[in-house]
Amino acid sequence: MAQPGTGDAGGMNVYVAQTALRLATRGIEVEIFTRATSSDHPPAQEMAPGVLVRYVVAGPFEGLDKDELPGQLCSFAAGVMRAEARQEPGYYDLLHSHYWLSGQVGYLAKDRWGVPLVHSAHTLAKVKNAAMADSDTPEPRGRLIGEEQVVAEADRLIANTDAEAGQLIELYGADPDRIDVVPPGVDTEVFRPGSKAGARAALGVASDELVLAFAGRIQPLKAPDVLLRSAAVLRARYPGRRFRVLIVGGASGTGRIAPHRLAELAAELGLVDVVDFLPPMPPAELCRVFRAADLVAVPSYNESFGLVALEAQASGTPVVAAAVGGLRVAVADGVSGLLVPGHEPERWADSLASVLLDPARLAALAAGAPRQAARFSWDRTVDGLLESYQRALFASAPVRV
Repeated sequence: MAQPGTGDAGGMNVYVAQTALRLATRGIEVEIFTRATSSDHPPAQEMAPGVLVRYVVAGPFEGLDKDELPGQLCSFAAGVMRAEARQEPGYYDLLHSHYWLSGQVGYLAKDRWGVPLVHSAHTLAKVKNAAMADSDTPEPRGRLIGEEQVVAEADRLIANTDAEAGQLIELYGADPDRIDVVPPGVDTEVFRPGSKAGARAALGVASDELVLAFAGRIQPLKAPDVLLRSAAVLRARYPGRRFRVLIVGGASGTGRIAPHRLAELAAELGLVDVVDFLPPMPPAELCRVFRAADLVAVPSYNESFGLVALEAQASGTPVVAAAVGGLRVAVADGVSGLLVPGHEPERWADSLASVLLDPARLAALAAGAPRQAARFSWDRTVDGLLESYQRALFASAPVRV
């Protein structure tokens, strides 16, 4: 229910909400357990018919960073157990946990309730630690151990891509026969091509500006600093061109500490007059930012998929992304955008300029972007999830003799 781009809310929030809503339209009742982060949260809230969000009180409402959440697992698990205890036996048929913290609670509930557990990691600590930004903080050993436990306990594992499935096998010893590859989707009813001139007018962006956009949590993993450093290179190389950089998102994790504060970096690079910092915004407004941009940059050090890349392409804007993780699936290199190896600002400036300053190439990639996004939909995601759920339920059904 949280706005993506604020705090630790991001693509996983979008994934859970979109799949839950579509599961409900298939006649499946969904209950989502999440930690209450405000005293204003009711014990339960209907997101839509068939989708109920339960807010579990576990620790203080505000002021907990992600690295403090493991200390609230016991309290959260107790809240989940109590909610089930108020129901008739057999009320829940299946559990789907998202992220390793929820997986820890999920495999406890699985044993208590006698139902199968399906797990989506969304990000993997061993993968993140192998591809960190400079001076970023590695994921703690406790998370690595926790992920290994969840991988071992889950009946089915959902991977966004074949590459993620390989990582689960190679780094975590997962059983290949228990992995289902189910790519995320994009809401093309909200994210769709529209008037670039209208979007720019609404944002106060001039028609002759070359516009680069970034959307996501402001933290080293997402590498918005790479875009700023590349923009500084472009501005120095092409003093006669007007550039604009739109940064949408809020500080998150280590992005809150001094070495990673983006506004300070923009000032240091002399970009204050060309960078607009915009707050996290709902999908329709984010689509307007994408439409206003010539290119959307996704320079992350790692992404299990990268929903922003799909949303930008669905809006008709090409994406220049780091050639890592699921971005290699989300972006069709040379068709809907470009994939850039590494994170060196000079190389990124080269790639950005090769599209920005070539109108024919920019137009071709802009035409290919929505076609690439159309390959993915939340309905297809739900189709894959339902198949995985059925496998889990079939495997756990008692054998009759």
